[in-house]
Amino acid sequence: MNIEMIEAAAGRLSGHLRRTPLLTSPFLDEIAGRRVFLKPECLQHTGSFKARGAWSAISAMDPEVRKAGVMAYSSGNHAQGVAWAAAQHGAPAVILMPADAPELKRENTKALGARVVLYDRETESREEKGKALAEELGLTLVRPYDEPLVIAGQGTVGLEIAEQAAEAGVNTADVLVCCGGGGLTSGIALALEAKAPGLRARPVEPAGFDDATRSLSGGVVVRNDRMGGSICDAIVTPEPGELTFPIMKRLCGPGLVVTDDESLYAMAQAFLRLKLVAEPGGAVALAAALLRRDEIEGDAVIAVVSGGNVDPMMFSRSLITHAGPA
Repeated sequence: MNIEMIEAAAGRLSGHLRRTPLLTSPFLDEIAGRRVFLKPECLQHTGSFKARGAWSAISAMDPEVRKAGVMAYSSGNHAQGVAWAAAQHGAPAVILMPADAPELKRENTKALGARVVLYDRETESREEKGKALAEELGLTLVRPYDEPLVIAGQGTVGLEIAEQAAEAGVNTADVLVCCGGGGLTSGIALALEAKAPGLRARPVEPAGFDDATRSLSGGVVVRNDRMGGSICDAIVTPEPGELTFPIMKRLCGPGLVVTDDESLYAMAQAFLRLKLVAEPGGAVALAAALLRRDEIEGDAVIAVVSGGNVDPMMFSRSLITHAGPA
């Protein structure tokens, strides 16, 4: 992986993916005790940054290989990204999704034209099942994070942050990134290394599913003990990726961990202060920016809101529980 791959991905994405803004709010600044800049990838096509990596990978395929179809496994955001990118390229798509994935994500994936196959994330390995299904159907597997072209696509978020932060006069800051397998975190870290070395990527995870944070702390990959039990479904993965962890180990600062309730609080603040709709897993970086002030250095922090595909009941829960000020 290198910056040239990310810049090439940016070229393929140009005109097809949205350049999301960098937003601010004095209310969020007051809560955090420093300037807070939000990168709202919840405004991206399909409601998350995953559309970037999916387009990067599928657009780079040989046309004949792409025509045969693609396969992905995902709790929902990568699923929708691959389904959308495949449809835009006229390719069939089959998506393996956990049976407990939010209904909105399952239905959106189907609506985008993909065939959805369900599995039990507690008892079945999505990697093994996905590989077997792709081989059986003759499809090309597009992995959610351990795939160079996917990482390159996600890294385009970092290119935009580097440019936008410079325009805002921010040259030194932590960039907090919602982290599952590490595709977005490692892609952003690589882009920042090349384009804004004063900005440091840091993964943020839900409590109980902080494999990246613990892996970075110990210097070796560790797994989560379980695969279910958090409302942050979008970023619950077994362990950091084989490709992503070495990048994060080399470039990222320490990880941060927030509770599910703190994620709900961040969702409410994103809506109340900036009218953004974030999903639980997509709000953990903002939660850390607002509520972990003693673990962050400097007078500014950048947080990526990685996705907004939330069921109405869960979104209502965040507002009912946390509609007031801090």
